[in-house]
Order: sequence, then C-alpha cells, then structure tokens
Amino acid sequence: MAVFTYKATDRLGKLVTGTIEAKDKKAVISRLHEANYFPIRVEEKGKLSASAEKKTSSFSFGQRIKKRDVLVFTSELATLTSSGVPLDRSLTILTELTENKKLSRIIADVQKSVHGGSHFADALARHPRVFSKLYISMVKAGESGGVLENVLSRLAEFLESSQEFKESVTSALIYPLLLTLVGGGAVVVLLTFVVPKFTQIFADMGQTLPLPTRLLLGFSNLIITYWWLIVGVMVMLFLLVRQYLRTDSGRWHWDLLKLRLPILGNLTQKIEVSRFSRTLGTLVQSGVPILQSLAIVKDIVGNSVLAKAIKEIQGRIKEGEKISGPLLQSRLFPPMAIHMIDVGEETGQLEAMLFKVADAYDRQTRTTIKRMVAMLEPAMILVMGLVVGFIVISMLMAIFSINEIPM
Repeated sequence: MAVFTYKATDRLGKLVTGTIEAKDKKAVISRLHEANYFPIRVEEKGKLSASAEKKTSSFSFGQRIKKRDVLVFTSELATLTSSGVPLDRSLTILTELTENKKLSRIIADVQKSVHGGSHFADALARHPRVFSKLYISMVKAGESGGVLENVLSRLAEFLESSQEFKESVTSALIYPLLLTLVGGGAVVVLLTFVVPKFTQIFADMGQTLPLPTRLLLGFSNLIITYWWLIVGVMVMLFLLVRQYLRTDSGRWHWDLLKLRLPILGNLTQKIEVSRFSRTLGTLVQSGVPILQSLAIVKDIVGNSVLAKAIKEIQGRIKEGEKISGPLLQSRLFPPMAIHMIDVGEETGQLEAMLFKVADAYDRQTRTTIKRMVAMLEPAMILVMGLVVGFIVISMLMAIFSINEIPM
C-alpha cells in the first residue's frame, strides 16, 4: 500500500486536499468519487515530495512555460469543467494549483478577464506565446457550440499524443547523439594530446615515416596550429547558413531538400502527414470550419513546402472540390493517406479517418526511427572504430619502421 496526496473539488467547487492510503492511483480516484469528490490531481506522496523539493530549490526568475505545463493545465481544466465546476472557479483553482509561477500569473490574468465578462478564447488570445492559434480556435469553437468541456478534453488528448510522440522520437535519438559526441571527443583528444607527444620522438629519429603516419601527423599539426581558424570558419558557416534558412527562399529549399533526401525524406513526410492529419481532425471534430482549420494547420506544419500545398488545397476547396483531390495532386501525401481521407469524406466520417491516418503514420514513424537507430548505432561504432584504428595503426607503423621490424 502506498500513500497518495490528492487535490479535488466538492460539488460546490470548493478545493479539497488530503492523503489516502491505497494500492494504486485508480483506487484513490474510485474512493474520491465514492465520497462525491472530483479528483483534479493524484500523485504518490514520495514522488510528489521529491518533485516539490526540486521546485522549491529552483529559481522562478526567468522560468519558462513548457508545453508539458500547458498540457497539465488543459487536462486539469477539462477535469474541472466536465465535473460541473464553473469556468471562472476552475481558473481560480488552477491558479493555486499550477506549480509554474509564470503560467500561474497568466492563468490569473485569464481568470480576471473571464470574470470581467470576456470570452475565454479572447482572454487566452492575449497570451499568444503560451496558447497557439490551434488552441484558441478550438476553445472559441467550443464556447460557440456550448461544448467547451468536451473540446478541452479533446485538446488535452491532442497535446498529450503530440507530446508523447515528440518525447519518443527524442529519446530514440539520445544514444546515437551521445555516441557521436563521445567518439568525436575521443578522436579530438587523440589528435591534439596523444599524437603530438610522438611527433618530437619521430622527428629526432630522422627517418622517413610511412605515408599514413605522415598524413596523421600533418592533420594533427594542422588542428593544433590553426584551431582558431577552423573554429572561426565553422562558426561563420553556421551563422551564414542559419541566416539563409531564416529567409523564405532558404527555408523553402531546406524543406524541399528534407523531403527529397533518401530515407530521411520518407521519414519527414510521415511526420508531417501525421501532424497534418491529427491537427486537422482535432479542429474539425471540435466544430472549427474546414477552411479555417486548414488555415490554422498551414501555420502549424513544420515544412514550408507542405504549407504552400495546404494553401493551394484551401483555395481548391473554396471552389467546391473535395479535400482528397487536391491532396493527390500536391504529390506530397502518401496514396494510403489520400485513400483513407477520401473514404472518410464519402462516409461523412472525415475527422475519424484523419485520426486513423495520424495513428497509422505515428506508428510507422516510430518503427522507422527504431530501425534507423538500430542500423545507425553499429554504423557509428564501425566508423569510430575505423578512425581510431587508423590512428593506432599509423602510430604502430611508425614505431615498427623505426625499429626495423618487418610488417
């Protein structure tokens, strides 16, 4: 049995906190429901205290609002409003519960605006750096249709699935990145500290060294002598490329290259199709008109080539065409996705089919990344082994030639 701390509301919307001893989180929630409480947050006491200590020990100055913070806020707001707690009261409760002080102040400002008679969506729109266009549009549609609590639940699910996908991709790439940094660092140490120690020894011998050894010593000497120039050129190239990518032309060519690269192009396409489908499905399901939904999706997708295609699709739909036709002509969407969307339009279940497309390509993306990482790890180890092996063999060849030991 573990001890859990909980924060809940009663039927009047009053905040209640306490501890319960139970076997798991579900048991705590069940007992709270039996006591006519609506749970907002339930956490195991040991884990909560460790988190609290971490929060207390950190400075709140300059604290960033992460997407995870917005996700937690949305999920808890959906729980409160679906339990019958008025929006005004729900925001007041979340102002007290939110651990991120910066977000707490923003929620307080939103609550003040709502209490003063403003629409919830309009109050959120005052903070565009925290709440995206998609977020605000869905809330506005929920308010207009009188289904705000349902829209908030869908929005929380959308943010959760997006966050989980991003975290799964990031975690899969951590090990290859770490391997690259460690291997690259080892090579730099060998070239700048180990190899130079042998340079003077070989020079004193006065003998002609093997070609691989001469190449290695020359490269090592180049790095040691002109490291400042190498670093300067790399920094300058980085700044120039970054500046070019900030232009419309630069971003267009870079995004087009990402779609055309072998293997990576296919992966980029799957990621963007999944993002497009899930975002559009969430907006349409929440009651946002299709043209407005496409305008929002156009601003959210991370590829300017795809964004331009969506803009053209938007214009074609205005002329009365179905969405699947322009998608096919854009040649940026896989045939399977287009056929599924076409079936969804014909059966009147477009949003449901969009979610199925997103789920399918999410799974394919995860599988592709796992396979790439599985192939990348041994390939990187092989490359690092060849580089280090070349360094070691070059040094051994020089030692053997000096001692006149036949190879």
